[in-house]
Amino acid sequence: MALLVDDAVWQWRGRVWCHLVSDTSLSELQEFARRLGIPDRAFQGDHYDLTDELRDCAIAEGARAVTSRELVMALRAAGLRRRPQR
Repeated sequence: MALLVDDAVWQWRGRVWCHLVSDTSLSELQEFARRLGIPDRAFQGDHYDLTDELRDCAIAEGARAVTSRELVMALRAAGLRRRPQR
């Protein structure tokens, strides 16, 4: 059971963002996000987008830093990965 965050490298609206996921369950992910103060409406189907500042908070609260590739592989292995809509 782990919460995972990748590197904050995604530029958007003048900020740098990363992804927060669970390798176990969506309920675990949503509970962790609430503890970080992230509103439910920010849920992206299988992940949350975090600013680099929130990434640091997530790691301090127990999330594990991984590469983007490791993050996607963990989501797929857990059966939680949602395919992007076309």
